[in-house]
Amino acid sequence: MNNVQMNARRVVVVDDDPDVLNLVSILLQRIGVQASTFADGRSAIRYLAQETPDLIILDLMLPDVDGLDILRQIRARARFEAVPVLVLSAKADPDTIRTALDNGADSYVTKLYITNSLVDRVRLLLTHGRRSRSLFGH
Repeated sequence: MNNVQMNARRVVVVDDDPDVLNLVSILLQRIGVQASTFADGRSAIRYLAQETPDLIILDLMLPDVDGLDILRQIRARARFEAVPVLVLSAKADPDTIRTALDNGADSYVTKLYITNSLVDRVRLLLTHGRRSRSLFGH
């Protein structure tokens, strides 16, 4: 998928760290993807009540709503069935990763590896959707 095709894609990014939001936005722009960014869970939930993006990048540790709760809300709605969710979190322990995947995340990137992994995972999820989960371990 080239940048022209990626440009039509809509990605929601939810993270309370403004530096992470800025970095993710820059990385997405480099591959021709525009991001709608949200610094808290409630704003993202309000937006998602009206919009269905092509991909959601979600932090687990938000100041107002637990990221896992947002993930469960997303997965409870039929219109998000085909929308991949990539968890981007500082939590790197296997139990947290497994819990996120068990609750419907399609991929998990720890913030330590953001620049190395994020663009590759975004491209894969936007190209192959939810079925891409089988293409990589998590």
